[in-house]
Amino acid sequence: MKISKIQKKKRIHLRVRKKVSGTAERPRLSVYRSNKQIYCQLIDDIKEVTLACASSKDAAITASGNKVDTSFAVGKLLAEKALASKIENVVLIEVDIYIMVESKP
Repeated sequence: MKISKIQKKKRIHLRVRKKVSGTAERPRLSVYRSNKQIYCQLIDDIKEVTLACASSKDAAITASGNKVDTSFAVGKLLAEKALASKIENVVLIEVDIYIMVESKP
């Protein structure tokens, strides 16, 4: 039987999640983008806790109607919250690869 796109995406996600997990020092960055909003979280997988989060629904984000500008503002807000929590490194999961991103204050 043919595997659907959703099932393929789920398989890839689970395969990568077996290899990558976030810690308190280097949390996992989870990004979810819907048609209208964008949501970002920094997750500590060991304690199963969200350390910082930001979304385009936050009051600090002024929506200009442009998705690129809104996404940039959400990323900037998340970076400010992360630096306030003394988080400097994160692990970002992209489809079937993982990238270590280092922020520079």
